[in-house]
Amino acid sequence: MASPVSTIIIGGGVIGCCTAYYAMLKGHRVTLVERAPRSQNGCSMGNGGMIVPSHFIPLAAPGMVSLGMRMIMNPEGPFSIRPWANPGLAEWSWLFYRSATKQHVERCAPVLRDLNLASRRCYEELADLPEMDFGLVRKGLLMLCKTQHALDEEAKAAEMANALGVPAEVLSPHATAERDPAIRMDVAGSVHFPLDCHFVPGRFMAAIIGALERGGVNLLWSTEVAGCRTDGRRVVALKTDAGDLTADEYVLAGGAWSQGLARGLGLRLPMQAGKGYSMTLPSPRQLPEICSILTEARVAVTPMGSALRFAGTMEVGGLDQSVNSARVRGIVNSIPRYFPEFHAEDFGDAPVWVGLRPCSPDGMPYIGRTSRYDNLLIGTGHAMMGMSLGPVTGQLLAQLLSAEKPLLPLDAVSPDRWS
Repeated sequence: MASPVSTIIIGGGVIGCCTAYYAMLKGHRVTLVERAPRSQNGCSMGNGGMIVPSHFIPLAAPGMVSLGMRMIMNPEGPFSIRPWANPGLAEWSWLFYRSATKQHVERCAPVLRDLNLASRRCYEELADLPEMDFGLVRKGLLMLCKTQHALDEEAKAAEMANALGVPAEVLSPHATAERDPAIRMDVAGSVHFPLDCHFVPGRFMAAIIGALERGGVNLLWSTEVAGCRTDGRRVVALKTDAGDLTADEYVLAGGAWSQGLARGLGLRLPMQAGKGYSMTLPSPRQLPEICSILTEARVAVTPMGSALRFAGTMEVGGLDQSVNSARVRGIVNSIPRYFPEFHAEDFGDAPVWVGLRPCSPDGMPYIGRTSRYDNLLIGTGHAMMGMSLGPVTGQLLAQLLSAEKPLLPLDAVSPDRWS
């Protein structure tokens, strides 16, 4: 390992905090800069809290363009686009269209599998630490299908999963009910992915931030980044509203806000913010033991202690964090179709959380060094897998900071792939 270096990490979400954690363990002097206050409620806090080796198919896949076009016609559906708010949407959409091929899926599926499995191992190691109690549950995930057509499609994904070494089992309605008898379901069947896990993301973030504080990481909350000063092939300072900050190395892990800073550095990092919502019932009518995804509705369901969280939608509309009541209504109305004991009225008093996911056009994250600058690393673009891939991304970036060979090849997630 190279000598410890001073490192500034831009972004205090799960990617930034995990990078700071693993860099701290390697002895680096770390400063983390976050635009939100310490009590942040960003994308790493209100999400579904799932670790998903099952999600090895990138968002850009055959059929996704036509599916998206059908969904966009439904005002309460799980997908929408606001083109007038997206100056970079045309380029992003074209790159998505180009990437949505069978060859792209075949190339990227093993990469996403390996990243998720490695991150799962990281989570298990972290959960064994006494100061890292974040409620990790290792009971798998159920893809719940309301229709036979959806079940047939998921069965194809299960076949591909088993071929990739990710175990998956297609279950009848009766077998699905036996797998999680704590909740009544009305489904045509399901696919069970036993390696998937779930946890409480707020507890994880509190635990990792606590570890950073104890480890001496300099945490700068409520600090807005205005840009960078560069000299040739090096970043020499980070410009913030608290003054310039300098370090040997810089890591851009700002989630949906990363693209603006990257553009200021002359980097081509196509990305769109995908807005999602969640609602958490503190005392649900029934509490499942296994996390699930309502397949047709694109809604994630996660038990978190005694509470139950429902998360969904993908609204592409810039850095807008307003609440679209029609999309929220779509989530709420879909739940009783799968869980008949629940009613839309159950969610009347549930606060609506909003988060912005950083989505690359090919469905793959950006992880690694850039060729333009010798001391800049990127960790963003994880879309709906930010929590799942947080620890492994942090571990990979910390290895690069330490001049070590990364534990996994990074060609498919290179920040330079659109250059």
